[in-house]
This record gives sequence, structure tokens and C-alpha cells, in this order.
Amino acid sequence: MTSRAVVIAGGGTAGHVLPALSVAESLMDLGYRREDIHYVGAQRGVETRLVPPVGVPHTFLDVIGLRRSLHPRNLTFVLKLLRARRAAISLLRRVRPAVVVSVGGYASLPAVLAARRLRIPVVVISYDKRPGRASAFAARRASASAVAFADSPLPRAVHTGAPLRRAIIEVDRVADRARARADLGVPEDRFLLVVMGGSLGSGVLNDAIAAYVEQHAQRRDLAVRHICGERFLAHAQPSRDGSAGILYDVVGFEPRMAQVYAAADLLVGRGGASTVCEVAAVGVPAVLVPWAGAAEDHQTENVRSLADVGAAVLLPESQLTAERFTAEVDRLVADDAARTALGAAAYAEGAIHRSGALARLIDEVARG
Repeated sequence: MTSRAVVIAGGGTAGHVLPALSVAESLMDLGYRREDIHYVGAQRGVETRLVPPVGVPHTFLDVIGLRRSLHPRNLTFVLKLLRARRAAISLLRRVRPAVVVSVGGYASLPAVLAARRLRIPVVVISYDKRPGRASAFAARRASASAVAFADSPLPRAVHTGAPLRRAIIEVDRVADRARARADLGVPEDRFLLVVMGGSLGSGVLNDAIAAYVEQHAQRRDLAVRHICGERFLAHAQPSRDGSAGILYDVVGFEPRMAQVYAAADLLVGRGGASTVCEVAAVGVPAVLVPWAGAAEDHQTENVRSLADVGAAVLLPESQLTAERFTAEVDRLVADDAARTALGAAAYAEGAIHRSGALARLIDEVARG
């Protein structure tokens, strides 16, 4: 076991917190002690719910995000950031980390600024093809930028793949399929379509799958697992037990994503970095619909990295009608060879995510 301390900073949304926890997990796999990994996030972020059960030491600072347009709240952002930076300096002096790892988001900024002040090396992790503003800022003086995509514009970029949970990386879609389907209550003779809209859910995907389920209500060979997002659950159509046709299960949040990936015959999802990289790491055939409102359209770039090599189907949100959705899904449901090709190409692209290179880079910087 190593006694070198590491601070992992970032959060605000699950898209930052889950990668941070994946980094912590990979460092522990490399020999770091749980007590020597310290998470720094935001008091108002989902990290306050997701991090404590993991048992990693943590600190949540009073910091908020910056609005993209002129807004009175941006003054509050500056004042809170300055106070949070001071708190982070005190924290880093106490913890004495060998490296600060930034996973991006506004919650990463206080620790990054504190690390600069104390001359502590920083490793920036960027898992979007187009880096976010916080990552681009932190990377200017970082010792290294660990990137999920080989052509990242960040300085001192090292292609390490994305931070993914051990349970996802270890999925074997052949060996794990039967057990995963049993855990999810999906019969072997049903084609399993999984639809998910990211950590917050997607109204447009929810509407599309609702129309699809109605149109295919009599299909006894189909099962749909719909992860609609907690905020949409109250208004989702009810589940169907499959006794009279399609088997339809709707949940707000799915904690068993490893089983979902192992069990799915086809996945429809968004273009967030975590989804794109997990699809590749596991090798699941997928139709990906980038969120049109993503900053600088970065989700489209994420998905295109797979679509350009035949590893996923890119369906722009502007073209997402019920008819187009049904046509794309039904085409792949009926074409085993096309799905096999998508999955194989995705799995090949995902080799870097399964390599362990990210944790080794952090360890190299920590060793100086």
C-alpha cells in the first residue's frame, strides 16, 4: 500500500461525480489506501449524496457555477470561489497531497487554484472530446491532461481513456448475459431494448420510447427497460408485465448498469462522455442521440468519435421524430449482423478505457 495522498476535485453533477469515484476506485486497485484519497466537491452538488456511502474522506465547499451570460449571480460566483479557494488552501496544507486530480466542473476550481498557490502538481481528466471550460482552465498549468480521446486539444495530453467503474470495465456480455437478464427479470426469448437519457433523463427520448411502446404493444418478443430520469418518473407511462404483449419496465434511476449493459441487445442513449465511453468499453450496440443543448455541441463530437468508425449510430436530436426513432430501432432489432458489427467496433474502440493507463499516469505524477 502507498501512503501518498491524492485529492480528487470536481462535481456538481453525476457526470463529474461518478468519474471522480471511478478514479478513486482505480487508485485503490493500484494500491492506494482509501484514507489517503480525499474528495473535494460542492455543498449543493449530487456528491453530497453519492460520495459519503463510498467511505472516502471528503470535503464539500460552498461554491456555485458560472452563468454563461451576464447575470448578477456571477458576482456571487466570484465571491464564493475566493472563499472556497481559501478553504481549499487550508485543506491541502492539512492533507498534503502529492497530486490534485481535477475531473472538471465548477466544483473543481477551488482545489485547482489552491494547488497552484501551493505548487502541488495537478492532473486534469477530460472525458469529453471537447473539454469543458473548467478543464481547459485547469490544464493550462497542469502537469498532465489525461484524455479519453486521442486528438484532445488540451496541453500535455496523454491518451489514457476515461475513468470508468470497475464493474463496467469487467462486463463480459457473453458470460454475464444470462445472469444479468435473470437479475433484471428479462426472459431469454425477449429482445431487450434499453433506453436511457443520462443522469437527469431526457424528455425527447421519453416521448420517443412512449410512442414506440404503444406501436409495438402486441410484440411478445420485445422487452424495453426505460431509465427515464427521476424527474420524469411520475409522468411516465406505467410498466407492462408482458403477459399481453411487450414487456416494459420503467425506472427513474438504475444503479445496476453493469447488468443492464450485459443484458441489452440494443441501447438508445444520449451523447454524454460517460455513456459514450461505457458503450465502447463494454461493446454494446447503440443508437446515440446527442443532447442539442450541450455546451458547444460537445455531445455530438463525443458520439461522432464512435459513429465515424462504425461503432455506434448517430441520430441527431433535430431528426428525432417518433417515425425516425422507430425506423432506426426496428432496423437494428431485425439485423443481427449489423448489431454484432456495431458492438465489435465499439469494443475495439474501448480498449483504452480498459487499460488502466489513467491510474498509472496519476501515480507517475504523484511520484514526481
